[in-house]
Amino acid sequence: MSGQTIRLTSASSRAMAHRLVDIAPHGAVLNVREADRSIDQNAKMHAMLSDVARAKPGGRVMSTNAWKALFMDAAGFKCTFETSLDGTGVVPLGFKSSGLNKAEFSDLIETIYAFGAEHSIEWSEPRASDEQAKPENAQRLSPDRGASAVAPRRARTASGASQ
Repeated sequence: MSGQTIRLTSASSRAMAHRLVDIAPHGAVLNVREADRSIDQNAKMHAMLSDVARAKPGGRVMSTNAWKALFMDAAGFKCTFETSLDGTGVVPLGFKSSGLNKAEFSDLIETIYAFGAEHSIEWSEPRASDEQAKPENAQRLSPDRGASAVAPRRARTASGASQ
């Protein structure tokens, strides 16, 4: 068996996971972790980063990648720096949102929303809480985490470990 990934979303998927544990060879490794960010979360973040970059808040003209690095830092995901290979500068390591789980990614999105509220950013797509206010959407969308400015829960390293 080269490896199996199962999303624990139902009784049958949990039963399958139990069966795989039962037949796993001696010394096999089991890694149970929170689900990674969703495709929808990722698409939302990139749309939001584009909105911020287009708005040029405070006259700052930066790429979406530069904005993402700033928001990762603001959300508490700290990077480290290493000397460049030729020794002439430093390189930031760790601004990869792909390693965030759903809750961490949600924190990142809330940080971007908080910044947007402070800088009058016009979002290209409505926020879930705005959509929920419409009666026809009340059952379709999940509850939002809130619109207030979000302070980082805790400082985290690039690998996601809490400090």
